[in-house]
Amino acid sequence: MPLALRTGSCALDFLSLGALIHRLDPGNIPFRKARSFDIHVSGGEYNVAANLSDCFGLRTGVATAMVNYPIGELVQCRVREMGVTPFYKFFEHDGVRGPNIATVYSDRGHGVRAPVVFYNRSNEAAALLKPGDFDWANIFTGGVRWFHSGGIFASLSETTSELIIEGMKAAKAQGAIVSFDLNYRGKLWKPIGGEKRAVEVLRKIVANVDCLVGNEEDMQKGLGIKGPEVTKKTESKLDPDVFFGMIDRTVEQFPNIKLVATTLREVHSTNRHDWAAVLWLEGKKYTSPTCHLDVLDRIGGGDGFASGTIYGLMSGRDPQQALNLGWAHGALLTTYHGDTTMATLAEVEAFAAGGGARVQR
Repeated sequence: MPLALRTGSCALDFLSLGALIHRLDPGNIPFRKARSFDIHVSGGEYNVAANLSDCFGLRTGVATAMVNYPIGELVQCRVREMGVTPFYKFFEHDGVRGPNIATVYSDRGHGVRAPVVFYNRSNEAAALLKPGDFDWANIFTGGVRWFHSGGIFASLSETTSELIIEGMKAAKAQGAIVSFDLNYRGKLWKPIGGEKRAVEVLRKIVANVDCLVGNEEDMQKGLGIKGPEVTKKTESKLDPDVFFGMIDRTVEQFPNIKLVATTLREVHSTNRHDWAAVLWLEGKKYTSPTCHLDVLDRIGGGDGFASGTIYGLMSGRDPQQALNLGWAHGALLTTYHGDTTMATLAEVEAFAAGGGARVQR
């Protein structure tokens, strides 16, 4: 196995560092006409830990901010339900202004109408996190096999990116694999300097990373890697050669990276996607099958892919099998409401092996 995964017993298989949010989801009704909504607890970094715990049975944790008020209690309850061990830095709510657990608003769209996502991250508790807020020596007591964070958390403030690097260095010092999902979000970076600032911040972080998750746009806008125009409509988004070309340019600049993975998605309508994935591991290239998705809720599909692939690698599967597990789990996740998994390992393995949607009797 090219990745130097710890093989001995560890207290945690996987630890993520990031922000927890609550997402308000009115289904396929636009928010301006909504009268009710579901509440999903989410977070780009947390979702991977939740999926690895609930579907794949790993021992996972999340280091994050928490607020003492009813929304915080709701979030804590959902984290417990997913079996994730929390390491909270607590903040007191002042009853009026916060600090808050961020709110994400996201309708699902339908057909030719795309989903719409917008945010209220004002006075967000997670943005207040800084180096020194977590006792890494205590958290890593007993060992952690894999440490993960992402670009959404990095975009929240000056101090969150510094905290990510602190956590990564502590994780590496005790033998963990370190991964990072670029998760470039233009709306989050725009108020604090846009692409230029994103490149400055993310390049510093990625210099500490073993495994990188991100597509062509993430690498171009988040890392400043030159590549094809990502908005060009004539180019197939399912062409793995485009992505592998981006990887070659990325690892030239970041030779510390041992693994890069991403999903490939061709969107025909909000509810009809073609879905594939690719994996680059120590110079070797792997491509998943392609399937046609009937999408119920696309939010969280990429995190589903990352968690399935990480599980495959951590469970000793060969790289192609690990990629296929990630591809299958990400596909299944788009068939559920919410951002985190409702799949079982048996369902993921069956789909990865070529199973279909025939009724199970």
